[in-house]
Amino acid sequence: MGRRYDTISFLSDYGTDDEFVGVVKSVVRELAPHATVVDLTHGIAPFDVRAGSLALARSIGYVASGVVLAVVDPGVGTSRRGVAIEVADGEGVLVGPDNGLLAPAVAMAGGAGRAVSLTSAEHRLESPGATFDGRDVFGPAAAHLCNGVDLTELGEAVDADLLFPGVVPLPQIDDSTVIAQALWTDRFGNVQLNVGPDDLPPGFAETVELRFSAPADPTGGTTRVASRVGSFAEVATGRLGLVVDSSGLLAVVMNQRSAADELGVEDGDQVVVTALGEGAGDDPAGSRVSVDLDLGRRRRG
Repeated sequence: MGRRYDTISFLSDYGTDDEFVGVVKSVVRELAPHATVVDLTHGIAPFDVRAGSLALARSIGYVASGVVLAVVDPGVGTSRRGVAIEVADGEGVLVGPDNGLLAPAVAMAGGAGRAVSLTSAEHRLESPGATFDGRDVFGPAAAHLCNGVDLTELGEAVDADLLFPGVVPLPQIDDSTVIAQALWTDRFGNVQLNVGPDDLPPGFAETVELRFSAPADPTGGTTRVASRVGSFAEVATGRLGLVVDSSGLLAVVMNQRSAADELGVEDGDQVVVTALGEGAGDDPAGSRVSVDLDLGRRRRG
């Protein structure tokens, strides 16, 4: 017998209009009635492995010890593996497709320990088709782990170094400029960048220039001035702010308005952050000449 767990933290792109989430939770309930299922989110855009991996990475430092069940799986029914990956010396196990979805969270949790491919027929449901591994493979694996089934009973061992890597962009940094990417826009329109405050070069002023542009149109876009602030309320009306968000990354924000809507920014866009001299933020319009818009990470505490 392995370690028993009491909590399954569940993330998916299933949404809540169909029965998918309820069916997976019912399967878990039948197999491991003592386990509590916490819904992290089921609002990941369909098939968006990148968005799911970032949401999981943002959450992993705060989820309860136990099993993390994550399903964003456009390759369901193909030769892609289903995996279970132990982290934090057995404090948790991540279960899901081996398509990069789990990789950033595994890294944030300190790296992979034991890992297996979910090949055991004894620990899955008989399936009428190959399109619902959340119900037939991943949910049952999570439930069996909660019941104390050891990881090694779920399938063949996998070399953790050969797991599918996540795709998390890194910023490009020089003495006065940071080339970043818009990672994620929350429901309030705050635009998270793949840059932490420590990534800014020494001597960056409190006022910076932000140049946004889409990959499909690198010569078009928008350039604006923003002030580095400690809270949303510190941002003057109609202006942009650069705040350290709840994940410890820099985010472009406005005060009670959507920065994403104001700028037309989408996830994946490029954002070039450039240091400006003192007084540059006095531009009454809070903007500069229209130039560029590059439209286009993390944690365990």
